[in-house]
Amino acid sequence: MDLVTVLLSIIVILFLANAFKNQKQGNSKNFPPGPKPLPIIGNVLSIDMSKPYKTFMELSKTYGPIFSVQIGMTKTVVLCGYETVKDALINQGDAFADRPEAPVTTKILKNHGVVFSNGENWKVMRRFALSTLRDYGMGKKTIEDKIIQEAECLVQKMRSYEGKPFDNLNSINAAVANIIVAILLSHRFEYEDPTILKLLALVNENLRLLGSPWIRMYDSFPTLMDWLPGPHRTIFGNIREMQKFIRATFTKQKNELDVNDQRNLIDAFLAKQQEGKPESTEYYHNENLTVLVGNLFAAGMETTSTTLRWGLLLMIKYPEIQKKVHNEIERVIGSAQPQMEHRKQMPYTDAVVHEIQRFGDIVPNNLPHATTEDVTLKGYFIPKGTMIFPIIHSILRDKAYFEKPGEFYPEHFLDSKGNFKKNEAFVPFSIGRRSCAGETLAKMELFIFFTTLLQNFTFQPIPGAKLDLTPALGATNAPKPFEICAIYRR
Repeated sequence: MDLVTVLLSIIVILFLANAFKNQKQGNSKNFPPGPKPLPIIGNVLSIDMSKPYKTFMELSKTYGPIFSVQIGMTKTVVLCGYETVKDALINQGDAFADRPEAPVTTKILKNHGVVFSNGENWKVMRRFALSTLRDYGMGKKTIEDKIIQEAECLVQKMRSYEGKPFDNLNSINAAVANIIVAILLSHRFEYEDPTILKLLALVNENLRLLGSPWIRMYDSFPTLMDWLPGPHRTIFGNIREMQKFIRATFTKQKNELDVNDQRNLIDAFLAKQQEGKPESTEYYHNENLTVLVGNLFAAGMETTSTTLRWGLLLMIKYPEIQKKVHNEIERVIGSAQPQMEHRKQMPYTDAVVHEIQRFGDIVPNNLPHATTEDVTLKGYFIPKGTMIFPIIHSILRDKAYFEKPGEFYPEHFLDSKGNFKKNEAFVPFSIGRRSCAGETLAKMELFIFFTTLLQNFTFQPIPGAKLDLTPALGATNAPKPFEICAIYRR
């Protein structure tokens, strides 16, 4: 049997299996409406596979805030707008709490860790992650002091360029990564350390590749795509390399472990292994530790550093807003070190930080969810196991909650008297049971890093540079590469 015959046979088998599954879903009473799919490929040809949220926003104008699309042979339900997403992830949170089995992540992570796992393993790992992050400083003065120190290191790094143009990607990535690394393994990397640069490169390359149409096709046709070369092989190789580093790190820590003097999250996990309880064997094994540390490192670095980079780009794009931040810093802090206690006295800066997160729209598609049971949402029936996309972009651009959703407008978070005002549709960390475990840490990092940088520098573009606010291709919305001039102010 030649290769072509084998491939055709695989396609036919997949088509028949999924046709039966999707016919069952499609015949479900009141399944959400959507565009008619083509055989095998579904709606792929009509979806912007690099930025699917853009297509979903257009489809919502025709089908409403709940509709279905077929990506490859997988029926998916899309949720748009704050009220709809809130109804699903908050009001019926348990029913929408799973992750779907996406082949590109399932193949190598195998339901380990916290981000892409399900069931009891997810519950145990999330509970451990939340409690241990708090134990090692999240939301406390101890981690605030580390962030303050790291912000000063970042200031010194930027000063070293003496106002000349530089690319801020590696230095900001490394500075933010050092905070989660301190919690994970009590260590700090210099910004030029080859180890941290290699780890950051692995994460950044994977995030770029995970946003490619090829990877979305892999999730639809994994058996077929496994026969082919492509970026999925690079992603798997990068994850294995990251996991090799993590295993070597905790193997060394295991040899030095003192359960009565636990120094960091890895120590806390290794101590759990030695408790001798059934849970120790079932959940606190090396595979879970490897994936959990990788989850926390990538999540703890990427979204916060990307938000800070958006912040610098937006400050050079809107120098009048940067000037207002400078003025408030001078009035409230002066030359003192920025701390979290200053935030309540700095409504404009706080509003700018929030608007950077809203406008930057770092995770526009959200991570996919899946239904844990048959559920009815706003009159539509959604069967158990259906993939769900609760689109964060649709919330952060919801006209019902943001006056100028397409513009960078800090006044979204200010009242008529200039006081900071909360907005319930501000959900960059998602909502519900799968919301970001490190939200408290990220908020502290963003305020201290941003305020410290603006206290020390006036950021300017390279003369004649065209400032492009279009996000780069990737799994997250990161700015396209840009150089910046940091003019020291003090």
